[in-house]
Amino acid sequence: MRILVATLVILTLLPFSPAGASRIKDVASIEGVRENQLIGYGLVTGLRTTGDSVVGAPFTIQSLVSMLNKMGVNLTVDPKQITAKNVAAVIVTAKLPPFAKPGTPIDVVLSSIGDAKSLQGGTLLLTPLKAPDGKVYAVAQGPVTLGGFLG
Repeated sequence: MRILVATLVILTLLPFSPAGASRIKDVASIEGVRENQLIGYGLVTGLRTTGDSVVGAPFTIQSLVSMLNKMGVNLTVDPKQITAKNVAAVIVTAKLPPFAKPGTPIDVVLSSIGDAKSLQGGTLLLTPLKAPDGKVYAVAQGPVTLGGFLG
């Protein structure tokens, strides 16, 4: 009996061989812990005549009029009469990291959906970002910076 106990103690004190070892984070995942894809529709303003045209993107003017109406500026003008080449409609996408806390900054990507020539120098207006469940998990707003130029 004494020999058996000694053998067990020796085996538990031997170091493990790293040859076949794997890190837990490489072979396991915690259920529900993942990035969350977010999407929103927004407007970029302050463009230097490089925004959407009325013909190429009528939804931009419609969105602008709708936003102004929600802010108490009631326009009685036909949206077709408005030309705002300094505004562009965009789709905003982002990845919300797992365990993000309120106030955690995240990067967003803007994609023009109209015929804007450039978003450089513009400002994204407050845009709610929703997950597939329809709930707002983040908001995006601020100056647009370009990550690189395509030649």
